[in-house]
Amino acid sequence: MSGRIGFIGTGHIAAPMARALARDGQSVVVSERNAAIAAELVAAFEAISTLPNQGVVDTCDTVFLCLRPQLAESVISGLQFRADQRIVSVMAGIPAADLARWCAPAREISIMIPLGFLEQGGCPLAVYPTGDTITALFGEKNPVVAVTSEAALNSHFAICALVPGVLGMLETGAGWLAGKGGDPDDAALYTTQLVAGFLNAMGREAECLQAERDALATPGTLSLMMVDGLAKGGANIALRAALNSIDARLNST
Repeated sequence: MSGRIGFIGTGHIAAPMARALARDGQSVVVSERNAAIAAELVAAFEAISTLPNQGVVDTCDTVFLCLRPQLAESVISGLQFRADQRIVSVMAGIPAADLARWCAPAREISIMIPLGFLEQGGCPLAVYPTGDTITALFGEKNPVVAVTSEAALNSHFAICALVPGVLGMLETGAGWLAGKGGDPDDAALYTTQLVAGFLNAMGREAECLQAERDALATPGTLSLMMVDGLAKGGANIALRAALNSIDARLNST
């Protein structure tokens, strides 16, 4: 995709995207909102430069909005966009109608959900309402999932919140293993790589989750003890309740 690509907000989500684009030969401009991260990016890549917020908007054809949601309106509504610009928001809980109002007269506005590992590839990118810009920029290495409604996108944001929940479970498991007399680093390595390796090896179809679980948790196995123990402890009910709460919060904005 031709044209410069800008980022308003330069944090833990914007920085990996900026690095990935720079490595792909794109010209990138990052805002000065996080001066330390912006300086690191500029020092590491000739293709990355930094400007004030309005300077990013003035010089870029595609602008990513990567602000904390509570700061979004105060920053974005004060900027002057162009009708021919492509706008991509990665901010959870900011409705498309608000983005359209703040970014007028720009008309091509998308919302996407990235995680930092898109820099390495393999990160599923949920996008609404159109994934054309995202596919052009990141689609070669990351699968783009176009969703059909803003409510559906919010549900994908809720699933993203599952990641730190799973990390918390792995931390608990690794801590339990280390408490049995093992080295903490070795326990963390074993726990995380065990799960990561299994997930990388399995299929991506919907039925694979249940099929792989049931193949492990057969009668009389330790795996079945784990599955049943978590279910009896209410883990599955708690997970659904948390997802519903997040979904309700996002769809109430």
